[in-house]
Amino acid sequence: MAAEHPNAARMRDGYAAFSTGDFTALNDLFADDILWHIGGRNQFTRDYHGREKVYGLFGKMAEASGGTFAIEVHAILADDEHGIAIVVSRATRNGKSFEIKEAHVFHLRAGKVVEFWDASTDQYAGDELFG
Repeated sequence: MAAEHPNAARMRDGYAAFSTGDFTALNDLFADDILWHIGGRNQFTRDYHGREKVYGLFGKMAEASGGTFAIEVHAILADDEHGIAIVVSRATRNGKSFEIKEAHVFHLRAGKVVEFWDASTDQYAGDELFG
């Protein structure tokens, strides 16, 4: 088996940091001027520019889901400039739950995430939960 690309390892560490709320570790992964795209038609749909805005998004998602929002990583692939994480996102809100398979797409520069996109297999479920 080939060795994991360093950016894949960094992304894996980033997901672990996200799951524990370790923003210091995320500071090492996310560029100051990161651009984070959230698609769909819900309260979080928009572009977030800068780490503080992205961290604010994370906080609002945690609050809206009563702390239930979680991401399970299945695989991470990366090279010098791009990374893809195959994940399952889960959350519960107001008695409703979702479990959505997603691909998280990252653009990296010098080991830092500079841009993020989320490709969901069921955008409607996320829109209904976070409407």
